[in-house]
Amino acid sequence: MAKTQTFGDKARGKKKESHTSVKIIKAVKSDKGSVKFNEKFVKLDDIAKVTDIK
Repeated sequence: MAKTQTFGDKARGKKKESHTSVKIIKAVKSDKGSVKFNEKFVKLDDIAKVTDIK
């Protein structure tokens, strides 16, 4: 059997995301005085909204 779908067909079918992924790192101080870092990824429509993230 012949392959019905080529790599070019697969690449054409994918949609481009209009979102921008941003990695957010927060420093949290514990009761003992040590610092713990929490990180997460957030998708934003516009990079100018990065200052609005809490």
